[in-house]
Amino acid sequence: MTTRAEAARLDADDELAAFRERFVPITDPGVVAYLDGNSLGRPLRATADRLQQLVAEEWGGRLIRSWEERWLALPEAIGDELGRVAIGAAPGQTIVADSTSVCLYKVLRAAVALRPGRDEIVTDTANFPTDRFLVESVAAELGRTVRWIEAGDVGPEDVAAVTGPRTAAVVLSHVDYRSAAIADLAAITRLVHERGALTVWDLCHSVGSIPVALDAAGADFAVGCTYKFLNAGPGAPAFLYVNTRHQAEFGQPITGWMGAADTFGMAAEYVPAPGIRRALSGTPPVLGMVGVQEGVALLAEAGIDRVRAKAVALGRWVLALADEWLVPLGFEVASPRDDDRRGGHVTLRHPDAERLSRVLIENGVLIDFRRPDGIRVGLSPLTTGFTEVRAALARIRELAG
Repeated sequence: MTTRAEAARLDADDELAAFRERFVPITDPGVVAYLDGNSLGRPLRATADRLQQLVAEEWGGRLIRSWEERWLALPEAIGDELGRVAIGAAPGQTIVADSTSVCLYKVLRAAVALRPGRDEIVTDTANFPTDRFLVESVAAELGRTVRWIEAGDVGPEDVAAVTGPRTAAVVLSHVDYRSAAIADLAAITRLVHERGALTVWDLCHSVGSIPVALDAAGADFAVGCTYKFLNAGPGAPAFLYVNTRHQAEFGQPITGWMGAADTFGMAAEYVPAPGIRRALSGTPPVLGMVGVQEGVALLAEAGIDRVRAKAVALGRWVLALADEWLVPLGFEVASPRDDDRRGGHVTLRHPDAERLSRVLIENGVLIDFRRPDGIRVGLSPLTTGFTEVRAALARIRELAG
Protein backbone atom coordinates (compact mmCIF):
# COMPACT_ATOMS: atom_id res chain seq x y z
CA MET A 1 0.00 0.00 0.00
CA THR A 2 1.25 3.47 -0.88
CA THR A 3 -1.73 5.48 0.35
CA ARG A 4 -1.68 8.63 2.47
CA ALA A 5 -3.16 6.57 5.27
CA GLU A 6 -0.26 4.11 5.11
CA ALA A 7 2.24 6.99 5.18
CA ALA A 8 0.48 8.40 8.22
CA ARG A 9 0.58 5.01 9.92
CA LEU A 10 4.30 4.65 9.25
CA ASP A 11 4.92 8.11 10.68
CA ALA A 12 2.81 7.33 13.75
CA ASP A 13 4.80 4.15 14.39
CA ASP A 14 8.17 5.85 13.86
CA GLU A 15 10.28 5.65 17.04
CA LEU A 16 12.50 8.46 15.78
CA ALA A 17 9.76 10.90 14.76
CA ALA A 18 10.28 13.15 17.78
CA PHE A 19 13.87 13.84 16.75
CA ARG A 20 12.63 15.97 13.85
CA GLU A 21 11.77 18.68 16.39
CA ARG A 22 15.45 18.88 17.36
CA PHE A 23 16.34 20.47 14.02
CA VAL A 24 16.06 24.07 12.86
CA PRO A 25 12.74 24.35 10.97
CA ILE A 26 12.71 24.78 7.19
CA THR A 27 11.42 28.32 6.70
CA ASP A 28 10.92 28.22 2.92
CA PRO A 29 7.18 27.53 2.39
CA GLY A 30 7.90 26.26 -1.12
CA VAL A 31 9.85 23.22 0.08
CA VAL A 32 7.82 20.05 -0.36
CA ALA A 33 10.54 17.75 0.93
CA TYR A 34 14.24 17.92 1.75
CA LEU A 35 15.72 14.73 0.33
CA ASP A 36 19.37 15.75 0.09
CA GLY A 37 20.58 15.13 3.63
CA ASN A 38 23.09 12.66 2.21
CA SER A 39 24.85 15.72 0.75
CA LEU A 40 24.16 18.27 3.49
CA GLY A 41 22.30 17.40 6.68
CA ARG A 42 19.92 19.85 8.28
CA PRO A 43 21.16 21.98 11.21
CA LEU A 44 20.45 21.09 14.82
CA ARG A 45 18.89 23.58 17.23
CA ALA A 46 21.52 22.47 19.74
CA THR A 47 24.31 23.43 17.35
CA ALA A 48 22.91 26.94 16.96
CA ASP A 49 22.65 27.29 20.75
CA ARG A 50 26.12 25.88 21.32
CA LEU A 51 27.71 28.20 18.76
CA GLN A 52 26.12 31.18 20.44
CA GLN A 53 27.39 29.99 23.81
CA LEU A 54 30.86 29.36 22.43
CA VAL A 55 31.13 32.82 20.90
CA ALA A 56 29.73 34.61 23.93
CA GLU A 57 31.35 32.64 26.75
CA GLU A 58 34.23 30.40 25.64
CA TRP A 59 35.61 32.79 23.04
CA GLY A 60 34.19 36.12 24.21
CA GLY A 61 34.53 35.46 27.94
CA ARG A 62 37.41 33.10 28.49
CA LEU A 63 39.30 34.30 25.39
CA ILE A 64 42.59 32.52 24.73
CA ARG A 65 42.29 30.60 27.99
CA SER A 66 39.69 28.37 26.32
CA TRP A 67 42.39 26.69 24.26
CA GLU A 68 43.84 25.01 27.29
CA GLU A 69 40.59 24.75 29.21
CA ARG A 70 38.47 23.16 26.45
CA TRP A 71 39.47 23.43 22.82
CA LEU A 72 42.79 21.59 22.55
CA ALA A 73 41.22 18.33 23.69
CA LEU A 74 38.27 18.47 21.27
CA PRO A 75 39.77 16.63 18.25
CA GLU A 76 40.48 13.50 20.28
CA ALA A 77 37.46 13.73 22.59
CA ILE A 78 34.98 14.10 19.74
CA GLY A 79 36.88 11.50 17.73
CA ASP A 80 36.61 8.95 20.52
CA GLU A 81 32.87 9.53 20.85
CA LEU A 82 32.36 9.37 17.09
CA GLY A 83 34.35 6.14 17.04
CA ARG A 84 32.20 4.63 19.77
CA VAL A 85 28.83 5.77 18.46
CA ALA A 86 29.20 5.50 14.70
CA ILE A 87 32.13 3.48 13.37
CA GLY A 88 32.90 0.70 15.84
CA ALA A 89 36.27 2.06 16.97
CA ALA A 90 37.79 1.81 20.43
CA PRO A 91 39.21 5.00 21.99
CA GLY A 92 42.44 6.48 20.72
CA GLN A 93 41.98 5.63 17.04
CA THR A 94 39.73 8.36 15.64
CA ILE A 95 40.39 12.09 15.47
CA VAL A 96 38.59 15.08 13.97
CA ALA A 97 40.93 16.87 11.56
CA ASP A 98 40.89 18.78 8.28
CA SER A 99 38.66 18.00 5.29
CA THR A 100 37.99 14.52 3.96
CA SER A 101 40.42 15.11 1.10
CA VAL A 102 43.26 16.14 3.41
CA CYS A 103 42.54 13.25 5.79
CA LEU A 104 42.54 10.81 2.87
CA TYR A 105 45.85 12.16 1.63
CA LYS A 106 47.38 11.68 5.06
CA VAL A 107 46.29 8.10 5.59
CA LEU A 108 46.97 7.02 2.00
CA ARG A 109 50.51 8.36 2.12
CA ALA A 110 51.00 6.62 5.47
CA ALA A 111 49.55 3.33 4.19
CA VAL A 112 51.83 3.24 1.15
CA ALA A 113 54.85 4.03 3.32
CA LEU A 114 54.01 1.07 5.53
CA ARG A 115 54.33 -1.26 2.54
CA PRO A 116 57.76 -0.47 1.06
CA GLY A 117 58.65 -2.38 -2.08
CA ARG A 118 55.02 -2.56 -3.22
CA ASP A 119 54.30 -0.21 -6.09
CA GLU A 120 50.56 -0.42 -6.77
CA ILE A 121 47.54 1.38 -5.30
CA VAL A 122 44.10 -0.04 -6.05
CA THR A 123 40.81 1.81 -6.33
CA ASP A 124 37.72 1.64 -8.55
CA THR A 125 36.71 3.71 -11.54
CA ALA A 126 33.31 4.48 -9.97
CA ASN A 127 34.75 5.80 -6.70
CA PHE A 128 34.04 9.36 -5.59
CA PRO A 129 36.16 11.89 -7.54
CA THR A 130 38.21 12.99 -4.50
CA ASP A 131 39.25 9.41 -3.87
CA ARG A 132 40.23 8.77 -7.48
CA PHE A 133 42.02 12.10 -7.85
CA LEU A 134 44.03 11.60 -4.66
CA VAL A 135 44.96 8.04 -5.51
CA GLU A 136 46.31 9.28 -8.83
CA SER A 137 48.18 12.20 -7.29
CA VAL A 138 49.72 10.13 -4.50
CA ALA A 139 50.74 7.47 -7.02
CA ALA A 140 52.40 10.13 -9.18
CA GLU A 141 54.05 11.73 -6.17
CA LEU A 142 55.53 8.45 -4.95
CA GLY A 143 56.21 6.80 -8.28
CA ARG A 144 53.51 4.16 -7.85
CA THR A 145 51.02 2.70 -10.32
CA VAL A 146 47.23 2.78 -10.04
CA ARG A 147 45.37 -0.49 -10.63
CA TRP A 148 41.73 0.16 -11.46
CA ILE A 149 38.72 -1.98 -10.58
CA GLU A 150 36.30 -1.67 -13.49
CA ALA A 151 33.12 -2.35 -11.54
CA GLY A 152 30.12 -0.34 -10.41
CA ASP A 153 29.48 -2.04 -7.09
CA VAL A 154 32.77 -3.47 -5.85
CA GLY A 155 32.75 -6.95 -4.32
CA PRO A 156 35.51 -9.16 -2.91
CA GLU A 157 35.88 -10.93 -6.23
CA ASP A 158 36.61 -7.62 -7.97
CA VAL A 159 39.30 -6.78 -5.42
CA ALA A 160 40.79 -10.26 -5.70
CA ALA A 161 41.18 -9.84 -9.46
CA VAL A 162 43.51 -6.83 -9.22
CA THR A 163 45.45 -7.33 -5.97
CA GLY A 164 48.62 -9.28 -5.35
CA PRO A 165 52.22 -9.03 -4.12
CA ARG A 166 52.65 -5.57 -5.67
CA THR A 167 49.59 -4.07 -3.93
CA ALA A 168 50.39 -1.55 -1.19
CA ALA A 169 46.92 -0.18 -0.42
CA VAL A 170 43.31 -0.53 -1.52
CA VAL A 171 41.10 2.59 -1.38
CA LEU A 172 37.35 2.00 -1.50
CA SER A 173 34.10 3.62 -0.43
CA HIS A 174 31.98 1.68 2.05
CA VAL A 175 28.77 3.00 0.46
CA ASP A 176 28.73 3.91 -3.23
CA TYR A 177 27.86 7.61 -3.59
CA ARG A 178 25.80 6.96 -6.71
CA SER A 179 23.96 3.68 -6.19
CA ALA A 180 24.07 3.40 -2.35
CA ALA A 181 25.45 -0.15 -2.69
CA ILE A 182 27.18 -1.27 0.51
CA ALA A 183 30.57 -2.90 0.08
CA ASP A 184 31.44 -5.93 2.20
CA LEU A 185 33.95 -4.12 4.39
CA ALA A 186 34.90 -7.12 6.50
CA ALA A 187 35.35 -9.57 3.63
CA ILE A 188 37.30 -7.11 1.48
CA THR A 189 39.53 -6.13 4.38
CA ARG A 190 40.25 -9.78 5.09
CA LEU A 191 41.10 -10.45 1.45
CA VAL A 192 43.38 -7.41 1.20
CA HIS A 193 45.24 -8.51 4.32
CA GLU A 194 45.69 -11.98 2.84
CA ARG A 195 47.45 -10.27 -0.07
CA GLY A 196 49.70 -8.41 2.38
CA ALA A 197 48.24 -4.97 1.63
CA LEU A 198 46.38 -2.36 3.68
CA THR A 199 42.85 -0.95 3.44
CA VAL A 200 41.76 2.69 3.34
CA TRP A 201 37.99 3.05 3.67
CA ASP A 202 35.94 6.12 2.76
CA LEU A 203 32.96 6.24 5.13
CA CYS A 204 31.40 9.48 3.91
CA HIS A 205 28.09 7.91 2.87
CA SER A 206 27.88 5.41 5.72
CA VAL A 207 28.86 7.23 8.92
CA GLY A 208 25.70 8.13 10.82
CA SER A 209 23.51 6.12 8.46
CA ILE A 210 24.54 2.47 8.80
CA PRO A 211 26.48 0.62 11.51
CA VAL A 212 30.21 0.37 10.80
CA ALA A 213 32.54 -2.03 12.61
CA LEU A 214 36.10 -0.99 11.81
CA ASP A 215 37.80 -2.69 14.77
CA ALA A 216 35.87 -5.92 14.34
CA ALA A 217 36.80 -6.03 10.65
CA GLY A 218 40.46 -5.30 11.37
CA ALA A 219 40.39 -2.23 9.11
CA ASP A 220 43.64 -0.29 8.80
CA PHE A 221 42.65 3.27 7.94
CA ALA A 222 39.42 5.17 7.32
CA VAL A 223 38.19 8.69 6.68
CA GLY A 224 34.78 10.29 6.59
CA CYS A 225 32.92 13.58 6.50
CA THR A 226 30.51 14.87 9.13
CA TYR A 227 28.19 17.22 7.23
CA LYS A 228 25.92 14.53 5.78
CA PHE A 229 24.18 12.16 8.20
CA LEU A 230 25.95 13.70 11.22
CA ASN A 231 24.46 17.13 10.41
CA ALA A 232 27.61 19.00 11.44
CA GLY A 233 27.24 21.79 8.88
CA PRO A 234 28.73 22.93 5.55
CA GLY A 235 32.49 22.56 5.56
CA ALA A 236 32.53 20.86 8.96
CA PRO A 237 35.80 19.04 9.65
CA ALA A 238 36.17 15.40 8.71
CA PHE A 239 37.73 12.58 10.72
CA LEU A 240 40.31 9.91 10.21
CA TYR A 241 40.84 6.51 11.81
CA VAL A 242 44.17 4.79 12.32
CA ASN A 243 44.09 1.32 13.83
CA THR A 244 46.19 1.13 16.99
CA ARG A 245 48.53 -1.44 15.48
CA HIS A 246 49.74 1.13 12.92
CA GLN A 247 50.08 4.19 15.10
CA ALA A 248 53.69 3.76 16.23
CA GLU A 249 54.78 3.77 12.57
CA PHE A 250 52.12 6.16 11.28
CA GLY A 251 54.01 8.90 9.48
CA GLN A 252 51.61 11.46 8.12
CA PRO A 253 53.01 13.86 5.51
CA ILE A 254 51.66 17.22 6.77
CA THR A 255 53.66 17.65 9.95
CA GLY A 256 52.14 20.72 11.57
CA TRP A 257 52.59 21.95 15.09
CA MET A 258 49.36 20.46 16.51
CA GLY A 259 50.62 16.96 15.74
CA ALA A 260 53.91 17.50 17.52
CA ALA A 261 54.78 15.87 20.82
CA ASP A 262 55.19 19.27 22.50
CA THR A 263 52.74 21.59 20.79
CA PHE A 264 53.91 24.77 22.48
CA GLY A 265 57.55 23.81 22.88
CA MET A 266 58.43 25.52 19.58
CA ALA A 267 61.11 22.88 19.07
CA ALA A 268 63.71 23.10 16.34
CA GLU A 269 62.68 19.73 14.91
CA TYR A 270 59.39 17.90 14.52
CA VAL A 271 58.79 15.01 16.91
CA PRO A 272 55.38 13.36 16.43
CA ALA A 273 52.92 13.15 19.31
CA PRO A 274 52.21 9.66 20.60
CA GLY A 275 49.04 7.97 19.39
CA ILE A 276 46.35 9.37 17.14
CA ARG A 277 47.14 13.02 17.89
CA ARG A 278 50.09 12.86 15.49
CA ALA A 279 47.49 12.87 12.71
CA LEU A 280 46.78 16.56 13.37
CA SER A 281 48.50 19.29 11.42
CA GLY A 282 47.24 22.82 11.94
CA THR A 283 44.99 24.55 14.45
CA PRO A 284 41.73 22.65 15.03
CA PRO A 285 38.63 24.36 13.55
CA VAL A 286 36.82 24.83 16.84
CA LEU A 287 33.67 26.45 15.44
CA GLY A 288 33.23 23.61 12.96
CA MET A 289 33.87 20.92 15.56
CA VAL A 290 30.90 22.13 17.61
CA GLY A 291 28.56 20.83 14.90
CA VAL A 292 30.33 17.47 14.88
CA GLN A 293 30.04 17.18 18.64
CA GLU A 294 26.31 17.93 18.64
CA GLY A 295 25.64 15.64 15.68
CA VAL A 296 27.44 12.74 17.33
CA ALA A 297 25.59 13.38 20.61
CA LEU A 298 22.24 13.23 18.84
CA LEU A 299 23.20 10.03 17.04
CA ALA A 300 24.23 8.51 20.38
CA GLU A 301 20.82 9.34 21.77
CA ALA A 302 18.93 7.99 18.78
CA GLY A 303 21.10 4.88 18.39
CA ILE A 304 22.69 3.80 15.13
CA ASP A 305 20.65 0.58 15.00
CA ARG A 306 17.37 2.50 15.17
CA VAL A 307 18.66 4.95 12.58
CA ARG A 308 19.57 2.08 10.29
CA ALA A 309 16.18 0.40 10.76
CA LYS A 310 14.37 3.57 9.72
CA ALA A 311 16.70 4.10 6.75
CA VAL A 312 15.80 0.61 5.55
CA ALA A 313 12.07 1.32 6.00
CA LEU A 314 12.34 4.63 4.16
CA GLY A 315 14.21 2.90 1.35
CA ARG A 316 11.49 0.27 1.02
CA TRP A 317 8.90 3.05 0.93
CA VAL A 318 10.71 4.84 -1.91
CA LEU A 319 11.02 1.58 -3.84
CA ALA A 320 7.30 0.84 -3.48
CA LEU A 321 6.31 4.33 -4.58
CA ALA A 322 8.80 4.32 -7.45
CA ASP A 323 7.62 0.95 -8.74
CA GLU A 324 3.99 2.03 -8.68
CA TRP A 325 4.30 5.63 -9.87
CA LEU A 326 7.64 6.27 -11.58
CA VAL A 327 8.83 3.11 -13.33
CA PRO A 328 5.84 3.33 -15.74
CA LEU A 329 7.08 6.85 -16.61
CA GLY A 330 10.53 5.68 -17.69
CA PHE A 331 12.38 5.71 -14.38
CA GLU A 332 14.63 2.85 -13.29
CA VAL A 333 15.71 1.95 -9.77
CA ALA A 334 19.51 2.07 -9.70
CA SER A 335 20.05 1.10 -6.05
CA PRO A 336 20.10 -2.41 -4.60
CA ARG A 337 16.67 -3.73 -3.68
CA ASP A 338 18.15 -5.98 -1.02
CA ASP A 339 17.92 -4.06 2.28
CA ASP A 340 21.25 -5.43 3.47
CA ARG A 341 23.03 -4.04 0.41
CA ARG A 342 21.44 -0.57 0.25
CA GLY A 343 22.72 2.45 2.16
CA GLY A 344 20.92 5.65 3.11
CA HIS A 345 19.67 6.82 -0.27
CA VAL A 346 17.89 5.48 -3.33
CA THR A 347 18.98 6.48 -6.83
CA LEU A 348 16.49 6.65 -9.66
CA ARG A 349 17.70 6.73 -13.25
CA HIS A 350 15.94 8.69 -15.95
CA PRO A 351 17.09 9.62 -19.49
CA ASP A 352 16.26 13.29 -18.80
CA ALA A 353 17.49 13.30 -15.20
CA GLU A 354 19.61 16.45 -15.38
CA ARG A 355 16.81 18.69 -16.64
CA LEU A 356 14.24 16.99 -14.45
CA SER A 357 16.41 17.50 -11.36
CA ARG A 358 16.44 21.25 -11.96
CA VAL A 359 12.66 21.24 -12.38
CA LEU A 360 12.19 19.26 -9.19
CA ILE A 361 14.35 21.61 -7.14
CA GLU A 362 12.53 24.64 -8.59
CA ASN A 363 9.29 23.00 -7.47
CA GLY A 364 10.33 22.29 -3.89
CA VAL A 365 11.63 18.71 -4.11
CA LEU A 366 15.25 19.09 -3.03
CA ILE A 367 17.09 16.08 -4.40
CA ASP A 368 20.55 15.58 -5.88
CA PHE A 369 21.58 14.89 -9.47
CA ARG A 370 24.53 12.61 -10.21
CA ARG A 371 25.83 12.18 -13.73
CA PRO A 372 24.97 10.80 -16.12
CA ASP A 373 21.33 10.08 -15.31
CA GLY A 374 20.87 9.62 -11.57
CA ILE A 375 18.42 11.37 -9.23
CA ARG A 376 19.39 10.62 -5.64
CA VAL A 377 16.63 10.49 -3.03
CA GLY A 378 18.47 11.09 0.23
CA LEU A 379 16.90 9.50 3.30
CA SER A 380 18.12 11.04 6.54
CA PRO A 381 16.26 9.06 9.20
CA LEU A 382 16.33 11.74 11.91
CA THR A 383 14.80 14.43 9.69
CA THR A 384 12.78 12.58 7.05
CA GLY A 385 9.21 11.32 7.39
CA PHE A 386 7.18 8.88 5.32
CA THR A 387 4.44 11.37 4.46
CA GLU A 388 7.11 13.82 3.30
CA VAL A 389 8.64 11.18 1.03
CA ARG A 390 5.25 10.30 -0.43
CA ALA A 391 4.52 13.96 -1.19
CA ALA A 392 7.91 14.30 -2.89
CA LEU A 393 7.46 11.25 -5.12
CA ALA A 394 3.93 12.39 -5.96
CA ARG A 395 5.41 15.70 -7.12
CA ILE A 396 8.03 13.86 -9.16
CA ARG A 397 5.27 11.82 -10.82
CA GLU A 398 3.35 15.00 -11.60
CA LEU A 399 6.33 16.84 -13.08
CA ALA A 400 7.67 13.87 -15.05
CA GLY A 401 4.35 12.68 -16.36
